[in-house]
Amino acid sequence: MRHKKYTCSFGCSVEAAIEAIGGKWKGVILFHLIDGEKRFNELKRLMPAVTQRMLTLQLRELEKDKIVERKVYAEVPPKVEYKLSPFGETLLPILKSLENWGNQYLNKLSKIRNDELDKL
Repeated sequence: MRHKKYTCSFGCSVEAAIEAIGGKWKGVILFHLIDGEKRFNELKRLMPAVTQRMLTLQLRELEKDKIVERKVYAEVPPKVEYKLSPFGETLLPILKSLENWGNQYLNKLSKIRNDELDKL
């Protein structure tokens, strides 16, 4: 959640980066937007544990920080799509690295848990 006390001064660049993309859902949203634009309900289906309110808040913050672009189509019912902005696309190598690390971590956890089960 965005800290109201921040203006444009952060303690360090890592703090600024974590402020922009940190939190439980922002990284997941960005990961799902790697493949291209998605509608709100597509994102919601991909992340069933996130509430509609939280998804809306996280998307708004990412849009405000110019990491995500929101396109509204003038039709009924309203159609809204989200995609990575050109600036947001600079996160692609970081997101791919996080994905790779996450896969390694899941494999390691799986091995640890299997080893623990073998001891029982």
